[in-house]
Amino acid sequence: ADGKPVFFVASRGHHADIGGITPGSMPPHSKTLVEEGMCVESFKLVDGGAWQEAGVVALLNSPAAFEGCAAARKIPDNLSDLRAQVAANQKGITLVQDLISEFGLDVVQAYMIHIQKNAEVAVRELLQRVAKTAQKEASSAPTAGSKRSLEGGNKATPGGGGKVVLEAEDFMDDGTRIKLRVDVDGSDGTAHFDFSGTGPEVLGNCNAPKAVTFSAIIYALRCMVARDIPLNQGCLTPVRVSIPEGCILAPGPDAAVVGGNVLTSQRVVDVVLKAFHACAASQGCMNNVTFGDESFGYYETIAGGAGAGPSWHGRSGVHTHMTNTRITDVEILERRFPILVRQFGLRSGSGGEGAFRGGDGTIRELELRRALQLSVLTERR
Repeated sequence: ADGKPVFFVASRGHHADIGGITPGSMPPHSKTLVEEGMCVESFKLVDGGAWQEAGVVALLNSPAAFEGCAAARKIPDNLSDLRAQVAANQKGITLVQDLISEFGLDVVQAYMIHIQKNAEVAVRELLQRVAKTAQKEASSAPTAGSKRSLEGGNKATPGGGGKVVLEAEDFMDDGTRIKLRVDVDGSDGTAHFDFSGTGPEVLGNCNAPKAVTFSAIIYALRCMVARDIPLNQGCLTPVRVSIPEGCILAPGPDAAVVGGNVLTSQRVVDVVLKAFHACAASQGCMNNVTFGDESFGYYETIAGGAGAGPSWHGRSGVHTHMTNTRITDVEILERRFPILVRQFGLRSGSGGEGAFRGGDGTIRELELRRALQLSVLTERR
């Protein structure tokens, strides 16, 4: 409208190898961001309708400039994947234009606002329900490692008002604390998520950029709402988030972060769900396995067990919470890569006993058919 953008479309993809110190670009021992492969703040893939291949190739080769690091190991695959994402964006543009042509810009934008407003209302209702329930349960025995308390005594109102405090914490394998306090105001259905007391940035790769924590919060809230709503920013309208600078959830710009995205994110989700007494912890990581050599890199995440809830058993052998990936079919994996899958199944009885059992984990046994570098990035083993 008037030469200004009215919508943005985006496609998100995971590139299996972008260089760095190990094939697959998910090194378990990285200490700086450059060791994890290509770093890009912003680059225009298509300029004036022209695909900027030379610039992309230069970026994919850039990690080799750092000691111990390699360039992306299969650049043609990266280029094909990026072209596919550009094509996906173009398809998105076409679909949005079709919507506008059929219904008009004002109607389409109005419905976009309605979708966000609906998500906001759903989260406000959740927070009001949590406040009301927490006040009833305030005098009961707290879950280990978490507690609920009333602010200034019982301030419940007939409309479900009153303020409650939810608290929980958990730890990374190195002992780094993830601490959360949630101040819920039941009168208007708002909440303040405060991560003060969380451990500092680490000399490793479990540092998580702030966006990871926001993603974990919006995911957990969407899981707990009573409605089936599309994921959108409206979920966070009633929420304020405080993350201390320099902690493991707000690291510096050069910090290694691959573990933060796939391990710390899971711990944040577990802590949020623990504070809300929603369910038990999951496997707590994504079980990242990468292997390859100078010619290729392959990356997969292996399923595990989901935590049980107040009235249900946890699911076995599934990707939980922040793991939204599917593993490659065995037949395709063995056909394309020098590897054999000797075993892949449930680890019976590993989920834990209880009135409602935790989901069982998995066993995955791989046999390499030639010398490869294999890395495992995981926790709680």
